[in-house]
Amino acid sequence: MSDRQFLARQIQQWKQSPQRQMQIVGVKYAHGEHDILHHQRTAIGKGGKLTIVHNLPNARIVDNQYARMVAQKTDYLLGKPPTFDSENKQYTAALQTVFGAAFLRQLRLLGQDALNGGIGWLMPYYDEQGSLAFRRFEPYQILPFWQDAEHTVLDAAIYLYEVEAYEGETEKIVEHVEAFTPDGIDYFVYDSGALTPEEPWHTPYVTLGAQALNWSQIPLIPWKANAAEIPLIRRVKPLQDAINLMESAFENGMLEDPRNTILVVVNYDGTEPGELRQNLATYGVLKVRNGKDEPGGDVRSLNIELNSENYQIILKLFKQALIENARGYDAKDDRLSGNPNQMNIQSMYSDIDLDANAMETEFQASFEQLLWFVNAHLANSGVGNFDGIPVKITFARNVLINQSDIIQQCKDSVGIVSDRTILAHHPFVDDVDKELEHLKEQKQEDMQLYGGGTFPQHDGSGGQPQVSADEEQ
Repeated sequence: MSDRQFLARQIQQWKQSPQRQMQIVGVKYAHGEHDILHHQRTAIGKGGKLTIVHNLPNARIVDNQYARMVAQKTDYLLGKPPTFDSENKQYTAALQTVFGAAFLRQLRLLGQDALNGGIGWLMPYYDEQGSLAFRRFEPYQILPFWQDAEHTVLDAAIYLYEVEAYEGETEKIVEHVEAFTPDGIDYFVYDSGALTPEEPWHTPYVTLGAQALNWSQIPLIPWKANAAEIPLIRRVKPLQDAINLMESAFENGMLEDPRNTILVVVNYDGTEPGELRQNLATYGVLKVRNGKDEPGGDVRSLNIELNSENYQIILKLFKQALIENARGYDAKDDRLSGNPNQMNIQSMYSDIDLDANAMETEFQASFEQLLWFVNAHLANSGVGNFDGIPVKITFARNVLINQSDIIQQCKDSVGIVSDRTILAHHPFVDDVDKELEHLKEQKQEDMQLYGGGTFPQHDGSGGQPQVSADEEQ
């Protein structure tokens, strides 16, 4: 088997794999494309088989609690920009330039990719202006080939994407493949389980002028939600589907007015049980026969009441179960009523905090891989050689806090810990260095206001303060 045949076989198996299918489902559910949109009303028909019934109300409600959990967990860890801190201030300034607003937006999207697909992908590259840029891929578009069982080092990777094309006047979908190898990128068209090279069939990763360059590592960085690369949708899909189905069934019951009253037709039976069930669901008519002593026909009604409280209780249970399985938090939690203290707030965040810890660990490792490429770029562009210089990356979690409690704790810590540490935890401070600079300027202004720090002195007699000749002038 040639390398090309091997890749074609791997792509064919991967396209139908449960892992990729779940990644596609995760992205679709985040965008509101749920299974309920294809739901059909059915009834037991002849022979006991389910039969689609077309003349009944068929509400298809999407109550997207899954998308809410994805947004909540992304904003919790990545809602605020991470900070980059190094003892080398030149290095810190360079990183802040590279990781600007455009990258921070992509970082949030990487968080969503990691949750929807278990893993997100980012590629560093040089744009047409020769600037370092970053490109995202959907989780289900990348087939990785790992060197190790822990999935930390890539041997190669496949990028599969679809393009709309025309063959004459007929529109068709063409599948393109880009193979990331240590030597660069190979280009193919995937059709009927085979790979056909495109032109140009091979390019390097970097082209600066007429010079072709390649990284010594494959420029594709994984960003995982957890070490097992399990998508969030796998935990909560049955609960999300049950919520959609329950709300749709309730609306169907409200719209199905004729079915709230079933007609009981006496002495006009003769229908077999399967057909009777289908007619009951379709027409709302029930045929019965009286005893021998009760001749004659009759028509009466059988009323069915729709109990909304049952739906409310079940929906509440499903939604709470979805939050717990997604390891999120309920913003309407009873622990937030009144004036909650910080301990109650932290208790509410306990589940999402544990999940965020695992995701932060994976993202820290991803940043370590990304910094290898950034450091190479900074060295080649003449900014400086920062290899081996440690940098601390801190994720600022977007947590609801009781500001009064935190401020009081900061006051109580004065003289025990440094001003920098206190300011780092103060709820009003976003940039510690700027705040320290403001405090320094404020002290200098106070010194100037009070004559360089010389204050009037009392003689202890309780009279007017003594003023020196210099102070009078």
